[in-house]
Parts: sequence; structure tokens; C-alpha cells
Amino acid sequence: MHRVVDYTLFFLIMVLLQVFLFNNLDMSVYLHPLVYIAFALMLPLETLAVVVLLLGVLTGVRLDFMMGTAGLNTIATAFTAVVRLPVLSLLVGKDEVKGGGVPTPGRLGYGRFFRYVGVMVFIQCFVFFTAESLQWEYYHLTLLRVVLSSALTVILVWLAQMLLPGAGGRQKQHRD
Repeated sequence: MHRVVDYTLFFLIMVLLQVFLFNNLDMSVYLHPLVYIAFALMLPLETLAVVVLLLGVLTGVRLDFMMGTAGLNTIATAFTAVVRLPVLSLLVGKDEVKGGGVPTPGRLGYGRFFRYVGVMVFIQCFVFFTAESLQWEYYHLTLLRVVLSSALTVILVWLAQMLLPGAGGRQKQHRD
């Protein structure tokens, strides 16, 4: 039960940070962090895929409602939720996924953690910004936005995962 409370608070923090801080920062047109994805990425490895999908869709719908983005967050977050388990299995290993736990640097090791978060954030940003632009004429600029926003988001997700109990390197670390 304590995990539900922890993740509910984590969800609220990520959504509030996204809506009230990161969407209002005018850093650059090419830097738009999507930090709310940390919620779906940090769900325990043993979470059922359908639950991850449902939570991803609910997160996207909530953000679309609060930000007025007409489904962009829902599309990107639902797609990211669908590919989470295959990406985890590919990058981290099926045995590690079956072992369960929260995917943090302390659990996975820094190398595997950053590969996992990097790929998932890139997927999220790619789907989000491609759906947002919906044109191929200036796709190189959209790709630049994806890369720069992904890099910033990975850093912010790494910082955000430290908010979870048992995260932030406080668990036994695996070597990569």
C-alpha cells in the first residue's frame, strides 16, 4: 500500500512540475522537457503491461486536459507505455525484468539505467514532437528539437527518480 501512496505523490509532483514549471519556462523552442514521463519509466518492473498502459493513457489525458494539447501527450505516453517492456527486456535483460524492483541506477547500474531512460525518453519525444509538427518540410528542425529535448529530459528524469523512496543510488548497485 505504501508503494501506491509513493507513486501517487510522485505522479502528482511530475504532473505539477510539467504543467506549472516546465511548460512555462521559455528556454528555447528546441528545449521542451517532457519530465512527466518519469512516472511511467519508474514504475516497478513487475507492473503488468496493461496497468502501465492504463496509467500512461491516464497521465497523457490528464496532461492534455491541463495543457490544452489535444491528445499529443496521450498519444506519446500510450506509445511509450506499450514499448516499455520490450525496450526494458532488450536493454536491461529479461532476467533483470523478471527480478522486479524499481528501475533506478541503484538497481540497474548507471549504464543500463541511462540507456533505458535515454531510449524511452527519445521515443516519447520523437512521437510527441512528430505528432505536434505533422509536416516533413522542416523535419530536420523537429529532429533537432527531439534530440535536445530528450537530452534535457533524461537529466531531469535522473533527478526526478531520486524523489522515489529507495532510489537515487541508495540500493545495492550493479556494475555495468
